[in-house]
Amino acid sequence: MSYMHKKIGKNDVIYKPINKEKYIGKEGYCVCRSSYELVFCRWADHNPMVLQWTSEPFGIPYIDKTQKDYRGMPKKRRYFPDFLCKILNKDGNVDTWLVEIKPYKETIPPKITKGKSQKTKVYEAKTYAVNQAKWKSAENYCKQRGWYFKILTEKQLLR
Repeated sequence: MSYMHKKIGKNDVIYKPINKEKYIGKEGYCVCRSSYELVFCRWADHNPMVLQWTSEPFGIPYIDKTQKDYRGMPKKRRYFPDFLCKILNKDGNVDTWLVEIKPYKETIPPKITKGKSQKTKVYEAKTYAVNQAKWKSAENYCKQRGWYFKILTEKQLLR
């Protein structure tokens, strides 16, 4: 492949790392599901403090209280965080970071405004609740391993 990134769908882009030795993904490339994820890939690929990185490394179990299983219990699901990075810190030690990329509006409680339809209000509330459940599980997962969990939005990525 002679490209650094290539559009493969409405929003998806394949990113092929320049520093191939740093990217530890199985396919040798990562699928970015947003322009924000593409910004992060470029940063991780070119930042000398990032020693290794990969995308959607594994699933973390979480409980989705917005949906029920066949028994009427909250549904068990798996959350696939966007990135896992090994980063050299200022003390010369290597820290492991699990990173989620999200639009800022999905990281804060939804605002109830007059112009929104009921369908939009329900969708935003559900998205927020599911994200909170995912992130709580990710934080616990990282805490058990001595890792860090970080949510990045356009506010950090597009500075």
